[in-house]
Amino acid sequence: MSMLNRKSSPQKFWKWFGDNEEQFFALDLENKAEREKVFDMLARQLQKIDRDLTFEFGPPQPVREFILSAGGIKRAFPAVLSLSKAATPLARWKITAFRPRRDTRYTIQIGDKLVDPAQVEFILLDNGRRAALELFIPGMTDDVAFRQIGYLLLDAALGEFDVETKIDGIDMLPTTAVTEGRRHAFRELPALFDRLIAHLEERSEKPC
Repeated sequence: MSMLNRKSSPQKFWKWFGDNEEQFFALDLENKAEREKVFDMLARQLQKIDRDLTFEFGPPQPVREFILSAGGIKRAFPAVLSLSKAATPLARWKITAFRPRRDTRYTIQIGDKLVDPAQVEFILLDNGRRAALELFIPGMTDDVAFRQIGYLLLDAALGEFDVETKIDGIDMLPTTAVTEGRRHAFRELPALFDRLIAHLEERSEKPC
């Protein structure tokens, strides 16, 4: 493996990635030892560009997806954008900036905390300029794992970029919390969110 300088650049990263893409493309995500070795190596190189950059691999289809992420940290968004724009064409790879929307039916577990999206509810709020959100998670406590799961659920439903740029505030509460407003099943979030954002954008374009 070739090495990057201590301070790297997007161009150097993609040169390094291209030199080693055969190993990355062939990676078996079910092989824990191999996965950890490759992921650690990739993480070290990305963190030479920005400490908060992270990534995900898609399955080994004819074209494999390489998702660049800021880990939900807005400060690192410019690094994701500059790195993705600098990507050199690789025939077997699709480079995606930010975690995209995905199927929200699957449970998410971090440590001993497991959340089934089918049991999650939300209230979508309109503050006149941007959306806000109350997310109701079964068993929610102050444990950081619950908040991580909550953000992963939101990224899956709305995409990382929209979560960080189009929502003004997110409150995560247990389902037993007493609040005002109509709650909706989590599966309804993408459609209701898109409708609200379209309405807010239309409102902002109207002359005062």
